[in-house]
Amino acid sequence: MMKPEKQLELKSYYLSKFNAMQASILKAIIVDDEHKSRESLKVLVNDFCKDVLVIGAASNVKDAIELIEQNEPDFVFLDIQMNAETGFDLLKKAAPINFEVIFTTAHSEYAIEAIKFSALDYLLKPIDVEELKQAVQKYRNKKSGNSISRRIENLIENFKNSHSDSFKMALPTADGLIFMNLTDITYFEADGSYTKVFKKNGEVFMVTKNLKEYEGLLMKKNFFRIHNSYLINLDEIERYVKGEGGYVVMKNGKNLDVSKRKKQAFLSRIN
Repeated sequence: MMKPEKQLELKSYYLSKFNAMQASILKAIIVDDEHKSRESLKVLVNDFCKDVLVIGAASNVKDAIELIEQNEPDFVFLDIQMNAETGFDLLKKAAPINFEVIFTTAHSEYAIEAIKFSALDYLLKPIDVEELKQAVQKYRNKKSGNSISRRIENLIENFKNSHSDSFKMALPTADGLIFMNLTDITYFEADGSYTKVFKKNGEVFMVTKNLKEYEGLLMKKNFFRIHNSYLINLDEIERYVKGEGGYVVMKNGKNLDVSKRKKQAFLSRIN
């Protein structure tokens, strides 16, 4: 028969294991006005995200806020458009926000652009299993310094400015996020898998994404990739000097090469 002290030791061991498992479980809430969408996402989460527990679902902003206040979720799957309401309405009313957000949407190009610029995650409907798993994993990898409230504030501001170039971008650095107006940036320069950001005021920041990601994000804004190494703000060009590819002189005095391959598209763009 097992000695009492041994039983106590085993009980303590299994209790600590159970507590550790409980602590690693992420609590999630689904907010979507369509019943089918809520149930479909819940099934996907239950089947493919074993460390996530869906603790509730709501079809409108009022019920969602009550759920959030009562349950303190780790993150919320939030639909952008819900009848006469939007996911942004919820975010404005839920402040202060101490949970992460993964947006779910079937449309709204401008909303998705605003979400990307604010360093937030989204899933397109119908939701892909791999993208769902990646979004959950990103949540686990986020640093505590990347303030969700600041990103949400930036998102709402960007969404209001969706049809203009007055966007503010969340740039990830080794120390957290820096929020920067696009109009304050002179150019981006590739540095391996990282990117240097050069501001008008002379400041330079190293960000933890490669230049191709910023090219995709800024192609509809007033930026152009003139070379494998450079993505420039077209408003910051002082002049263009002809040559095989030529080069641009930026307002900060920097000369940046234009590649032969990019020259014709660049000239068409600035003309």
